Amino acid sequence: MQRRKSSELLMGDRDILLDLDYTGEQHASDCYGSLQNGGFIPPRFRAAADNYDEDDDPIYIHCDKGGPQSQQPRGNYFKDGKTKIDFVLVWELRSRRKRRSRMRGRSERAEQVEGGAEEVSRSEQRKAQLARWRDKFISNLQNAGLLLEKEETVSEKKTIHYLKLSAPWDVLIYYAEELSLRAPLQAQPNPDLNTSDQVIRKLCLPNFMAESVPNKPVDYYTCAFRKSKMEKFLGCEDHDTYFTNTQRHRIVYEILALTVYGKRKRAEVGVARLLNEGAFTAAFPLHEGPFKITDNEIPPDQLNQRQILFHYWARWSKWYKYQPLDHIREYFGEKIAIYFAWLGFYTAWLLPAALVGTFVFVSGIMTMGSNTPAEDICTSGGHYLMCPLCNTCDDWKLSDICPMAKVGYLFDHPGTVFFSVFMSFWAVTFLEYWKRKNATLAHHWDCMDFHEEEERPRPEFAAMAPAMEQNPVTGVKEPYFPKKDRLSRMLTGSMVIVIMLCVVMIFLVTVIMYRGIISIMMFHTGSSMLRTQAGNIANISSSMVNLALILLMGQVYTALAEQLTKWEMHRTQTQYEDAFTFKVFVFQFVNFYSSPFYVAFFKGRFVGYPGHYGTLFGMRNEDCGPGGCLIELAQQLFIIMVGKQLINNVQEFVIPKMKAWRQRRAMAAVRGKQASLEPQRWEEDYQLIECEGLFEEYLEIVLQFGFITIFVAAFPLAPLFALINNWAEVRLDAHKFVCEYRRPVAERAQNIGVWFNILEALSHLSVIVNAFLIAFTSEFLPRLLYQYKFHKDLTGYVNFSLAYSPPDYNGNHTIYTNHTCRYKAFRDNDGNYTLFYWELLAVRLGFIIAFEHVVFFVLRAIDWMVPDVPESLELKIKRERYLAKQALADNQEALLVGRGSASTPASNTSGHVS
Repeated sequence: MQRRKSSELLMGDRDILLDLDYTGEQHASDCYGSLQNGGFIPPRFRAAADNYDEDDDPIYIHCDKGGPQSQQPRGNYFKDGKTKIDFVLVWELRSRRKRRSRMRGRSERAEQVEGGAEEVSRSEQRKAQLARWRDKFISNLQNAGLLLEKEETVSEKKTIHYLKLSAPWDVLIYYAEELSLRAPLQAQPNPDLNTSDQVIRKLCLPNFMAESVPNKPVDYYTCAFRKSKMEKFLGCEDHDTYFTNTQRHRIVYEILALTVYGKRKRAEVGVARLLNEGAFTAAFPLHEGPFKITDNEIPPDQLNQRQILFHYWARWSKWYKYQPLDHIREYFGEKIAIYFAWLGFYTAWLLPAALVGTFVFVSGIMTMGSNTPAEDICTSGGHYLMCPLCNTCDDWKLSDICPMAKVGYLFDHPGTVFFSVFMSFWAVTFLEYWKRKNATLAHHWDCMDFHEEEERPRPEFAAMAPAMEQNPVTGVKEPYFPKKDRLSRMLTGSMVIVIMLCVVMIFLVTVIMYRGIISIMMFHTGSSMLRTQAGNIANISSSMVNLALILLMGQVYTALAEQLTKWEMHRTQTQYEDAFTFKVFVFQFVNFYSSPFYVAFFKGRFVGYPGHYGTLFGMRNEDCGPGGCLIELAQQLFIIMVGKQLINNVQEFVIPKMKAWRQRRAMAAVRGKQASLEPQRWEEDYQLIECEGLFEEYLEIVLQFGFITIFVAAFPLAPLFALINNWAEVRLDAHKFVCEYRRPVAERAQNIGVWFNILEALSHLSVIVNAFLIAFTSEFLPRLLYQYKFHKDLTGYVNFSLAYSPPDYNGNHTIYTNHTCRYKAFRDNDGNYTLFYWELLAVRLGFIIAFEHVVFFVLRAIDWMVPDVPESLELKIKRERYLAKQALADNQEALLVGRGSASTPASNTSGHVS
């Protein structure tokens, strides 16, 4: 009876929190932010809620306005030195608008708003509105049971207010059950998740990548938290340390996200919308202390979590060490830890790909001397007189391109065919083993069974939605936007995307024309060296121009996609992020890969032949350079891929430091005379920059994955450059999160989300693209067919692959030459395709079909042979479920007794637990 009474009181308390207009009467549960959304007031705080007077300022436990720094305890605690700081809210006010006395200031502000005084500007009314929202929100946090303490930093220009929040034990245990936090049942040895470490130890070799990191989190068998089963969980007697700091942050943020600050019917709920409205300037949990180690004599096990992450992970000197993933997860949460686990796993898998790619490239260098076609070109002298490359150019000798013919062999030899097949298998095998690794980490971090609860509407959606309707899942009224209107907006947004893609194509045509103009200019310089290298100079310079346009268009479109996605009015953050990710990735895919696709599959296909050349805007269509299209493709990939990586790394290194410098400078101006004193933890963290999330990090690496898989046949060194970049990327990102970002709220996640689907699509696309690249762009199949039909040593292949210009060309175009010129094609003297061309076309199509079928068959076999969940993990899952049943056995026994079971409780417990 007592338990039921307490439950009824608790349910009533929850209504008070989420209804500022509470008058003691029951409200229907169909309003947004009501009972189902999880607000809570412990019974002992109910009097405070009932007696709340809007004419009073919120009551804080402490209010410090610049007291001596020595009064502050060390660590993230209130002034009592015992109460943990779980969250900090910050807002700034101009000092000239400091609040007057409580009663006087409130009455004057009310008169100004209600009376509509003409002298009050719209800006002042807005500030007054934000102040009312903020005061109501803070009061509701107090009523919810959170402990509050206020600090101020005062200067002549403005005052910065810091509101420190802490969740007491009864609030923590209530929300732990609401959020289904995992509770420890039994400790177990930490699993060794480094496969390479296991292999190295089996081989009895020293592992220089391994390092002992202090204070490694203990691994437990866990189950969902239940307040009624507290005695079953390990460590429940210690209220201060039972919940980790990240769990406390999640609980407090849940309260912040659900607390009402205005009208229920307007969905004026949650700290996220207050941040968007400007009522608060920041909301963040605190870092665990400084990251620098000032005293070298401190034992490693006494370092705080942030110092451990910096010393053993974020420093550049640790580039070759394993990442302390358990420490990362404990400090930042599963979502960020999963990203770094995936990035580290991908980087490790790049190592064999880089080794094989480097071996293929070196083998090409070693076998350059055996390249018979290149030797024939170099020794031909003036034997092969080639047709002019432009309408105003002179004829040229084939022997002039001897160096390019030799270099072109590095990117177009039988080894590159093997490497493209290898990378197709590598990509799919990598994804299969990542699924296994991901499953192991998800179980190890207690998020394998995690499914995001029914998401609340986004703050921007709630603010802009035109209507309110009942949510069919929760039964409460929420902001609503008609689906038909959203679909029409999405269709309009799609048209904008198409227009932007057309702009990319226009820029591509512009780059093509630029390349042609530069080539003509080089030919007319009169320099034999510039004439020989005209194609390379034009290709390299145009690739740099293309990279600049790609980066510029990427910035413009990302901003445009963000506005389009907001305009489409997606209800939840997940829907918003998926729509935004799709838009940006589709655009960036076309933006980055359109030029390589053009060089690989279209350049040189529509040239025509002497006397019948194809034109575009009056200019002759581009032909592949002397070394072939593959070497031009390799040049483009190198400039675009490596150039993008260098620019991104410089931006990631410089921009956060510039933002942090500006923030510190602004804070120093506010602190004034106190600048010489050591700042408090919340002041130092406020000087840091806000965490920008993981979208840009994922996008950068996924685009890189496309470069090393889709066009790998033309650029075997791509995995090597990706590996070098990722070694730097891990440390850059680690340094940002540990040293330069405010601590983000720990979020749960069990995988990398929609990015895995994109990676799978890219891996399958790479098989098809590489098949076409080998068949139609490489010289592999023409040489192979020539060896089969004529000479195995490729003797005479150069002469065989060069056609003679038609007779009418010589008669009508004597301006160029009095002799018959040659051009690269399988045509007869009249310009018609030869039989060898049609035989080669059949071989190319057959190769594509065979290549695609064999590779995809092997990939399906790999998918079938490699289970997504390791067998050892399945055993652990069964063990954990067994322990969870044992922990809940008493509950099952009581249930059976309550039903009046005839059998004894002991005999029925095991038989009815599921």
